[in-house]
Amino acid sequence: MLTRRRMLQSSALGFANLALAGLLSESRAQPVGANPLAPRAPHFPAKAKRVIFLFMHGGPSQVDTFDYKPLLQRDDGRPLPFARPRVVSSVTGNLLKSPFRFAQHGQSGQWVSEVFPHVASCVDDLCIIRSMHGSNSRHGGALLELHTGSDTFVRPAMGSWITYGLGTENQNLPGFITICPTLTHGGVNNYASAFMPAIYHGTPIGNAATSSERATIPFIAGPTPRGIQRMELDFLAEMNRERLNHTGPDAALESRIASFELAFRMQAAAPELQDISSESRETQSLYGLDQDRTRNFGRQCLMARRFAERGVRFIQVTHSYKWDQHDQLHRDVANNALEVDKPIAGLIKDLKRRGLLEDTLVVWGGEFGRTPTAQGRDGRDHNPQGFTMWLAGAGIKPGLAYGATDDYGYYAQDDKVHFHDLHATILHLLGLDHERLTFRYAGRDFRLTDVSGEVVNGILA
Repeated sequence: MLTRRRMLQSSALGFANLALAGLLSESRAQPVGANPLAPRAPHFPAKAKRVIFLFMHGGPSQVDTFDYKPLLQRDDGRPLPFARPRVVSSVTGNLLKSPFRFAQHGQSGQWVSEVFPHVASCVDDLCIIRSMHGSNSRHGGALLELHTGSDTFVRPAMGSWITYGLGTENQNLPGFITICPTLTHGGVNNYASAFMPAIYHGTPIGNAATSSERATIPFIAGPTPRGIQRMELDFLAEMNRERLNHTGPDAALESRIASFELAFRMQAAAPELQDISSESRETQSLYGLDQDRTRNFGRQCLMARRFAERGVRFIQVTHSYKWDQHDQLHRDVANNALEVDKPIAGLIKDLKRRGLLEDTLVVWGGEFGRTPTAQGRDGRDHNPQGFTMWLAGAGIKPGLAYGATDDYGYYAQDDKVHFHDLHATILHLLGLDHERLTFRYAGRDFRLTDVSGEVVNGILA
């Protein structure tokens, strides 16, 4: 006998079949008949409609990129003149100056390392936070804290929270997409919906082991013709209505079926969206697609813009896993920056000229920074005590350097910003009060910022 559950498990509906097992375990859902991805009003007027997160996996060194320290240059080779943190990843030696020159750029006069000449040309659009700090010196915990707000427990990712709070503007695409995500240091937990309904789970396009040219939405073309798929979905809907007439509302089932409908719609929308052949040669060059070193990350950034202009709520782009310079600092920081510098600047310029930067928030950074002291001859260790991230776009004060580390760049010192504060601020720009955006699970109201977090009003326009 063909039961409802057997029908759900066996229908060939593209990639949605892959997620069925997870969906069947969910106990929370929107009210019956509600679309869990439908756009929802924010708590208050928003400055941003969407977020593009440029994640530099490994922990870029702040003192070699955006946090110029003249005393570090002067005191190269001398002992650190104050105590190190009580908990460190490993032993480091004396102070190590940056091998790169810094210069001031733009009308704002912000200091930027020579490894980012293209981003430096956009510096008047950036708000550089030089006083970030986190709670964990290990990659796994730090990645989870950055992405989910917790370095010890599995929690919904930032993109899941945002999509849960606001829905998405395009009902033919997921609300949360992550392009070439990392496979390590938490892996899927960095973009998972955890205890939220699986409809808010990030949709991965490729992974860190896949070139962006081959990274596509998986299983988008199922073996069953669309007409047959439509008939299957309609048959499921008919069975559902019959059941609901006898048993009453089943909110969880309605949420599960929504994923099938989304998958069906995506099969028409996604292939064209992932085809960049319609982009002009000038635009592709702007992102560095005409150069070997920048082509891979440039394509990711271009795809992020295409998803953003089609209404995807949260898009993450990952440069993985290259920023962990325990040695070969001079060589590797220069190479890493070369791969991402032009694509990042191209993204900002392209968003700006299309009018998208006005309501798109761009966030750049890694899970922590690096020590100003040397590890070996030419390396730096992990440092969550003080590092740099920057934001650009909707609702952000442009051309601003906010906060500061100490004279050598070890500890966040002035106007400190924790990950919880960053999350609270991102939600605020999207019109969401981080204390009101909650999800009840196991008898507790959870939130992205847990029991902490303050909006960083000093960076708001």
